[in-house]
Amino acid sequence: MLKKDDVVVLTIEDIGTGGEGIGKVDGYTLFVKDAVIGDVVEAKVIKAKKSYGYGRLINIVTPSDKRVEPRCPVARQCGGCQIQQMSYTAQLEYKQKLVGDNLSRIGGLSEGTYEMCPIIGMEKPYNYRNKAQFPVGTDKNGKIVMGFYAGRTHYIIDNTDCCLGAEINQNILETVRSYMQSNGVSAYDEENHTGLVRHVLIRTGFHTGQIMVCLVLNGKKLPNAESLVAALSAIEGMASVMINVNKERTNVILGQECLTLWGNPYIEDSICGIMYRISPLSFFQVNPVQTEKLYNKALEFAGLTGKETVWDLYCGIGSISLLMATKAKKVYGVEIVPQAIEDAKDNAVRNGISNAEFFVGKAEEVVPTFYEDIRKKLEKVGEGSEDAGLLATRESISPDVIVVDPPRKGCDEALLETIVKMAPERVVYVSCDPSTLARDLKYLVANGYEVKKVQPVDQFGHTVHVETVCLLSKK
Repeated sequence: MLKKDDVVVLTIEDIGTGGEGIGKVDGYTLFVKDAVIGDVVEAKVIKAKKSYGYGRLINIVTPSDKRVEPRCPVARQCGGCQIQQMSYTAQLEYKQKLVGDNLSRIGGLSEGTYEMCPIIGMEKPYNYRNKAQFPVGTDKNGKIVMGFYAGRTHYIIDNTDCCLGAEINQNILETVRSYMQSNGVSAYDEENHTGLVRHVLIRTGFHTGQIMVCLVLNGKKLPNAESLVAALSAIEGMASVMINVNKERTNVILGQECLTLWGNPYIEDSICGIMYRISPLSFFQVNPVQTEKLYNKALEFAGLTGKETVWDLYCGIGSISLLMATKAKKVYGVEIVPQAIEDAKDNAVRNGISNAEFFVGKAEEVVPTFYEDIRKKLEKVGEGSEDAGLLATRESISPDVIVVDPPRKGCDEALLETIVKMAPERVVYVSCDPSTLARDLKYLVANGYEVKKVQPVDQFGHTVHVETVCLLSKK
């Protein structure tokens, strides 16, 4: 067994869920951050448990053929990217294997019982993010720093040129920094809860070219705001300059109050031809190019002909619901966040979509309540009725397709039970976590469904995250 501060040489044979390399020394497993499969590395043990430990990479003895030089000079320190040192081809292989391994190990799905589609990668795996939130602080010399937190810390690494964000971000951040220095505007001190500027939020419409800059303040007023507005509004595409008020002593980035300094309180952008208004507080997919591929695959799996009723659970601002509505007879969306549902309704109206209806609440509560209410109405009126409203109700209670796009924790079991009761012909599961996806698929397979197709999609290049779309059919 290894102990803390031991220095060892080992070969990296696998990659963990957090992107760390995994190797063994005399049967003892060691996780080494920044190591790649195939590397022979020298590592120092920084934490040792009974059967495994964690090591810090000291030296690469023999580099793997999967290893590349990271484009970002601070990739190792920054917590944003975990696997930028892997070639993009190797990243895709890793993510494809990650999905398959989870479906086998957790979901109990045998390889060959479903179609595993090749992962859909990016044509350009850099500068793909349309949203970035940069913490602002000061270094030990009092200089204003902006960038990202180092891994598992709140120490800010000064870097305005993140290669995953929109290229314009660097110009914007340097403009904000110059304004702060010229006007004596203080950066936030998290430890003492002092200072004014906490974060800079930048959102970019990839299709429209519109840009929003929002400064998150520990206060309500920005000194000499006119000079900042003049500098930012001169940048091509700038459509909105705002402040967000967050005076709370919290790690939550945004407060609830937004004030417009210049332009509109929103920008616009589209996904799959559907236009959305995006405010500082709005949820919107951060990789629009890959999101279109993801959603179009979900639409393909749904197999809509124009006659179907679809339920979209965890619908957010209605992105998938509205796309489904272009091909379905009727779509119902459910989401727990009231503002998201208001946005979904507004988006439907703005895009002239009239066959989508939205409900506020937990999907696992709204759907069973709706299901039970309809069942009682059916019993009360009688099965023989030809009432048009009742016929529509029958269609609602027995959807042809259910779409779920849950958070990382996956679906609540009560919701999975309700899906089984509603007995749709097809379930389209959009997942951002392969482990909870596998767990939920196991439940659905045990209750009358079979997995037909699995499609991984890389939404977040150079990170360990992977999206997956699955098609299930009723047996």
